[in-house]
Amino acid sequence: MNRIPPTGARQDTGLRLLADIGGTNARFALARQGKPPHAAHLLRTKEYRGPAEAIAAYLRLKARVRLPTAGAIAVAGPIQGDAVSFTNAPWKFSIRDLRRETGIAALAVLNDFEALAWALPAFGRADVLKFGQGRPVKGAPLVALGPGTGLGVGCFLPGADFALATEAGHISLAAGNPREASVIAVLAQRFGHVSAERVVSGPGLRYVYEALAAIDGAPPFDADAIGVAAVTGRARTGEDPLAVETVRMFSSLFGSFAGDMALAYGARGGVYIGAGVIPRLGPMFDRRAFRRRFTDKGRFHGWLARIPTYLVVHPQQTMVGLAQYLDRQDAPTRRTGS
Repeated sequence: MNRIPPTGARQDTGLRLLADIGGTNARFALARQGKPPHAAHLLRTKEYRGPAEAIAAYLRLKARVRLPTAGAIAVAGPIQGDAVSFTNAPWKFSIRDLRRETGIAALAVLNDFEALAWALPAFGRADVLKFGQGRPVKGAPLVALGPGTGLGVGCFLPGADFALATEAGHISLAAGNPREASVIAVLAQRFGHVSAERVVSGPGLRYVYEALAAIDGAPPFDADAIGVAAVTGRARTGEDPLAVETVRMFSSLFGSFAGDMALAYGARGGVYIGAGVIPRLGPMFDRRAFRRRFTDKGRFHGWLARIPTYLVVHPQQTMVGLAQYLDRQDAPTRRTGS
């Protein structure tokens, strides 16, 4: 393994390492107190044996002889104790060991949507795209959520200046009409528990398509070819009615789930959709269907209608959150599994 710190490295007490690590890519950047992230670089997860090796490679490229003294890493999954495992990558690491190997003693590890939640109060108008009606209530909670490989949810509490990591994507999915109930029933036979992220995620597009095909007795298809690109491509051209219905149902169920999260966290400060599947859907994401189901909560329709929803378009949204987290910590190791 490459040694960290590299030979001749000197510590830079104002420099911080930021990392957003997923199953496919490990994104890195550097930041200083109160300054935006810079020196962004992407590495392929599979090309390294673990985070220490990837960090070493990044620092050789960008920091050279400077060694950060603090840092924060965002990972997709819950942080429990010292051991961290990746759901969609073979990496496993000990937080304590990683601090020792990197030489970064004040190294924190956060859930990825906890990190995004930290970014929400820092976003300006150019960083988000508002859709639907509503105005944010100052000081009220803000929710960050978004479908990717899974379905992440985080919440920022302005009064406490605190971001909350959640595993809300694993709550049971509720149907809004008989057609959705039929899809959930098919998926329950296949998977048992049908969580929200089983449907509202990248893989969920395939599962919904397959369930609709089974319900309608559609001709067999190549299951391996059915993914986000295939479903959206067929929906975009209109050549495949099931694909069109899949994307519409996805948008509706996502809206229903987002409305549930707004109710659960009292998110009158706004609901923010992070990067993941939605940018890949582009105009195929049905914002009207999303908002319709977002507010379709009976007696709380009017309450939800006043909550704004946003698409986050900032290209380094997680890095902004990590930098904000470090800016606010008197002791950046607060959430490091110590």
